[in-house]
Amino acid sequence: MKIISSQEHQTVESPTVITLANDADPRTLDLNGITRIDLQFPKFTDGRAYSQAFLLRRRLGFAGELRATGDVLIDQLVQMQRTGFDAAVLREGVDASAAQRQFNRFAGFYQGSAVNTQPPFAKAA
Repeated sequence: MKIISSQEHQTVESPTVITLANDADPRTLDLNGITRIDLQFPKFTDGRAYSQAFLLRRRLGFAGELRATGDVLIDQLVQMQRTGFDAAVLREGVDASAAQRQFNRFAGFYQGSAVNTQPPFAKAA
């Protein structure tokens, strides 16, 4: 997962980039030509963007970049990656160097994810 500091992130005005409010239904979008979708976390306790990311990846087959924006903390990053996010913009004041430690803490999972749907134990040897 690509980690982006709040200073590095820029909102882009482009027909290929969509910013989706966390109460919008992704099934209503025309995804033709879209390369990036910014999903918003207005508060870290509001997890609707996780559902949007999972829906975009698994049901709608979106293959472009899903970027988490808003109130993003490092303890959310592993779950974001598992639900389909490619990139996360950390909220201001969060240390980006600590983010990689979150991924190093969890070497594997028993369940499949939005991207790797088959669990590790079900893969052919």
